[in-house]
Order: sequence, then structure tokens, then C-alpha cells
Amino acid sequence: MTPFRGAYVAIVTPFLDGKIDEQGLQDLIEFQIANGTHGIVPCGTTGESATLSHAEHHRVVELTIKTVNGRVPVLAGTGSNSTTETIELTRHAREAGAAGALVITPYYNKPSQEGLYQHFKTVAEAVDIPLVLYNVPSRTAVDMSAATVARCAQVDNIVGIKEATGDMNRACDVLRRCPKDFAVLSGDDFTALSLVLLGGTGVISVTSNVDPKSMSALMNAALAGDLAKAREIQYRIFPLMGAMFYYTNPVPAKKALELMGKIKSGAPRQPMWHMGEEPLNRMQAVLKEQGLI
Repeated sequence: MTPFRGAYVAIVTPFLDGKIDEQGLQDLIEFQIANGTHGIVPCGTTGESATLSHAEHHRVVELTIKTVNGRVPVLAGTGSNSTTETIELTRHAREAGAAGALVITPYYNKPSQEGLYQHFKTVAEAVDIPLVLYNVPSRTAVDMSAATVARCAQVDNIVGIKEATGDMNRACDVLRRCPKDFAVLSGDDFTALSLVLLGGTGVISVTSNVDPKSMSALMNAALAGDLAKAREIQYRIFPLMGAMFYYTNPVPAKKALELMGKIKSGAPRQPMWHMGEEPLNRMQAVLKEQGLI
């Protein structure tokens, strides 16, 4: 059975004065584990991996693995738009002790479907670690087809995908084509319940940053087949899922954590910028309604 099941948090990277707030990151990890999160994903989109230097990326992965100390799996984000760079980051994650690597489709380059397959196959052959593909065309300008995912799933250590198209038609096609033991994780909180009911294994969640207890309970209920409980949680936290995208991710999640007193500063790293007054006020209203502030 795949270890990549349940609610994994796409954890934010807190900054203070432009530098990584290491104590803040450690505190967030403890908050996550104490509230039932099933796994930690550092250096993903929500962790602002695109603006981390290689040294910072290495440090966030190492610090996360050290702090977690084997209590839950760490699925480290290691993708890049360069195959060589992806191999380097993935190799580092393996050496640091990650349970697996989350590898995004190469952004900006716009490779063909054959190019995507060859990229992932090359990384898989270069580094002996479980790989989870990450398809998020809204961010990358490239969309990996269900047929290409199924082809990648035949490579020994490619064990799953973070499916972040928000398209249940696509998710169903991926599940239909791939082996039964291939982990299909939602990359969109609002589709997580539906995807698990189709045969998916969980979610890599933004909302888990601020409400890990509810997201882990949602996935526990869904995976156990307790639909009544799962629906109750889904509808209760649905407004919170939306609020995390009132502004470009991860800005709302970071600001929410600051308002909750979980990190000292919710400041993103440029070119990301702070929320405007209107989306901030709307998010605060949801956080109050949910009892988080």
C-alpha cells in the first residue's frame, strides 16, 4: 500500500526579514503533526519553491525531515523546468531522508507529451526514490495527459500523481488508466473528497496549513467510507477552502497563519505581494466564522 495517503500539507515557507524563519517552520510542523496531518510537503508551490535558492531549498527539506523525525512521511518538492536541476534536487531529498519526491511538470518550456515522459523517466532512473508526479497546468502552461501519466506509471519508482487540474473528468481518466496501487492525490482541496470516492488516496492540501485537524478528519472519513461524516466536514470547511484562493496562493494561507498567531510574518517573497484590503477582509470573515481567529 502506498504511504502517500490522507491529508498531506503543502506547507508554507515562513520568512522573516527576507530570510527563512526556521523556528517558524519548525513550529508549523509541530502544529501540523499535533493536529493529525498525514504527511508534510515542503518546497512545493505553496512553499514558494520558485523563489528559494538551491541552498534555501536544501535547508527547508533538511530542516523539515529533521523536525518531523520519522513521525509522518515527508514528500519533498524537487521539481524544476530543467531535468538536470530536478535530478540534483531529487538526489538531495533522497540523501536527506525524504520518503518521496514531488516532481512538477517542467514549467515555461512547454515540453511535448514525449518530452514530459522522457523527463520523468530520466529523473526516476537517476534517483532511487519514490516519485509523485505533479500536474498543475494553471501554473506551468503545460498539461500532462492521462495517457502520459499512465505511461509514466509503468516506470518502477514513479508511484503517484498530484492531480491539480481541478477537473474530475481528468482525474477519473487517470484513475481508470493507472495501476490500482498508483497513488492519485488531489491538488485541489475542493475535489479531494470526490477524488477519494473515485479511488484516489488523498490530497496535498493548502487548507491543511490553517485547519489541519479538519482536513485530516475529512480524509480519514473519506478513506474509511464514512460518507455522512465526510460530507459534513466538506460542507463545513468549504468556505475556508475557497478563502485560501481569494488571492494568489500561498499569500492567503500565510496571512491567515499570521492572523492565527502561528507565524510571526505572513509576508511572501517577491514577486508575490501582500493581499489587498478587500480579499483580506473577506478572508478574515471566513476565518472568524470557522473559529480560527
